[in-house]
Amino acid sequence: MTAIAISNQGLAIAGGFVILAGLVSFALRLGVQTKLWIASARTIVQLGLLGLVLKWVFEQREWYLVTAVLVSMVINAGIAAVRRTERRFSGIWSSGLIAVSVSSVLTTSIVLTLVVSIRPWYEPRYAIPLLGMVLGNTLNGLSLCLDRIMTDLDEKRDVVEGWLALGASRWEACRPFVGDAVRTGMIPIVNSMSVVGIVSLPGMMTGQILAGAPPEDAVRYQIVVMFMIAGATSLGALLAGLLAFHRLVTPNHQLDHHRLRKLG
Repeated sequence: MTAIAISNQGLAIAGGFVILAGLVSFALRLGVQTKLWIASARTIVQLGLLGLVLKWVFEQREWYLVTAVLVSMVINAGIAAVRRTERRFSGIWSSGLIAVSVSSVLTTSIVLTLVVSIRPWYEPRYAIPLLGMVLGNTLNGLSLCLDRIMTDLDEKRDVVEGWLALGASRWEACRPFVGDAVRTGMIPIVNSMSVVGIVSLPGMMTGQILAGAPPEDAVRYQIVVMFMIAGATSLGALLAGLLAFHRLVTPNHQLDHHRLRKLG
């Protein structure tokens, strides 16, 4: 069995769901219909261009082209993770990029070389989708972690400074906040893993089944992907929390909350 291609008529019918969402917004005076139209247009343009690029990359199968796509994905994920935060500090962009790149590239590389055993490692039909799924989930956990630790260190700085004044090291004073931030970043993937296969049928598994893969093979791939995301998210959140901690608390055990600024 092969995948069934979707016609232009089919796409137009699917677009009716977006119109329905716009009508709901208009009827309830939510005021999001314009944003919805713009987001829909961007979806069509961005995915259309992505399809053309990936088609060309898949045909060429050159390592430097695949690497360029992967690097672009990682950079954009790092930027997107920081943009979702309500506060900023000096060095947050580099911290976000380091956290998302180390966590996602490490886990994806292990899966490509040791689990799926792809040869060569840069096979675009595997490398690009797997990294994309990891990045899409990792950046959510990373942004939640960054937002939580910055909020806590800003709003509860009296607690931190109190512990520091009593002689606690910077790690002793901030460890609970780092831990809470990492826990917050891991909540989405833990929730997803709890209901996968019962409430939701994930995209990786759905795509493979639609493409004609046996359900048991699709299940194995989905398990690998969920475990990848869990590992990458936890590692990314940990790195983000530690990097933020080192930026905001000086080696002299002083909380430099002046580095924090709230947007808007």
